[in-house]
Amino acid sequence: MTHPHYVRPDVQAFVDFLAAQPGPRTYELDPPAARQLMKMMTVLAELPTGDIAVRRDIAIPGPAGDIPARLYDARDSREPGPAMVFYHGGGFVLGDLDTHEPVCAEIARTLDMPVISVDYRLAPEAPWPAAPDDCEAAARWVATSPEALGRKVTSLVLAGDSAGGNLCVITTLALRDEPAQVPVAAQWPIYPAVDGRGEYGSGADFGEGFLLDARSMKWFVDHYGGDQESWRLNPLFADHAGTPPTLVFTAGLDPLRDQGRAYAAELIRAGVPTIYREAAGNIHGLINLRKIIPSSQGDVAGCLAALKAMVVEAEANRVMAQAAGATSGISAAAQDAGIATDAVELA
Repeated sequence: MTHPHYVRPDVQAFVDFLAAQPGPRTYELDPPAARQLMKMMTVLAELPTGDIAVRRDIAIPGPAGDIPARLYDARDSREPGPAMVFYHGGGFVLGDLDTHEPVCAEIARTLDMPVISVDYRLAPEAPWPAAPDDCEAAARWVATSPEALGRKVTSLVLAGDSAGGNLCVITTLALRDEPAQVPVAAQWPIYPAVDGRGEYGSGADFGEGFLLDARSMKWFVDHYGGDQESWRLNPLFADHAGTPPTLVFTAGLDPLRDQGRAYAAELIRAGVPTIYREAAGNIHGLINLRKIIPSSQGDVAGCLAALKAMVVEAEANRVMAQAAGATSGISAAAQDAGIATDAVELA
């Protein structure tokens, strides 16, 4: 097909291939069948997982029982440091640990950071707010450095794609309002769904023929449900002051693109350190399409380079704040004991 917007050659080849397929579309299937279709797409379109030192399934205590999760780490063991909690996409109905394993392993290798992928409950079996409840519980659990994780976590990096981007933002806001045991250093919402109430130009421009279509989006919404006035469904309308540094990533040919742009603008308006990246000429779902759309690997690599710098800066600031707090505490103790502050030497 032809389109007035820029489309990369490898993206054009993929969407032409999809258009030629006779099989049913997501919105024509029931959820179990649609989940199998997504798994098949992952095998066809995504790169292999590759080498990873640690790939271990774990169970996280949740509000409705154990939440399945998977730890990825490029090292068998490591010193204390940040860890990523990743929430997969799939419209709150599809996706699991396996569909997003290759990209989680890639993140763990590139950032040299443990990544915990969370298999939150899916709709329609568990409609809203089951997913945000699970995601918040998982982040809080990781923040406690539990023995089952085997890593000492000093800060969290939250990330997720599409529906997972929505859950990333919601969890970040929840941990801002009621802090976890360690801070959120940064977040990376990837083509996030943050506003199900508004109408955007990208929804009209790319709602047909670019993988994620308008009918599938309605199918997802109908299964997930939720209170349209709640920020735990549509986080664009929350107060974003105090949100940690954020990397917002969108795709140029995505129906959700303008929601991501609006979210980045709200963050900047609230004074949040924000990096905005857009994959021009690429489509929704690109982080899981790196084999069939090879240029997507460059998009992912660019984001990870920006995120790595963001996390390094946040960790440096955390260590400085911690050291300043320790110095302040020693000075106060010295004054209470009647000792001159300038006589206290720090090791």
